[in-house]
Amino acid sequence: MNTVPSATSEVLALTAPLPLDNGQSIAGVRIAYEAYGALSAAKDNAILICHATSGDQHVASPHPITGKPGWWAKMVGPGLPIDTDRFHVICANVLGGCMGSTGPGSTAPDGLPWGMRFPVITIRDMVRAQVALLEALGIDKLYAVVGGSMGAMQGLSLAANWPELATRVLCIAGTATMP
Repeated sequence: MNTVPSATSEVLALTAPLPLDNGQSIAGVRIAYEAYGALSAAKDNAILICHATSGDQHVASPHPITGKPGWWAKMVGPGLPIDTDRFHVICANVLGGCMGSTGPGSTAPDGLPWGMRFPVITIRDMVRAQVALLEALGIDKLYAVVGGSMGAMQGLSLAANWPELATRVLCIAGTATMP
């Protein structure tokens, strides 16, 4: 019988402004993420899971608000297809998300909520924030990136824009190519 994997919940503040595809940048970006399993000494066992529009970073651990199991609890954990006894699994709440990463509900640099002033972001902007997270964690090569729906689009964007970063890309319920 599988058990709920032990998760570390963190929020990382980026030290540099995050450039966006629209030419703007956002200072003070925070990225909320969860990590499961141990990173190997060679740092060659990291898997980045990218969540769908309705998801968040709580992949396999109980959700802190609803108490429900993580959205992919049947796939991520000890002895499961994404085995946390073998892999170091990271899932970040996307840029623009509402579960701890910088988004419209966050405080802008002027001290007021971003609200409708939050910049329009792209899938590549979301991935750029995740790449910055990986860099801050000292991970320069992923064993794999996995995502479904909007997460699949993030996986494709990572493969297209940072091809040296992911060894494998598993896109579920996404398109075959990015425009």
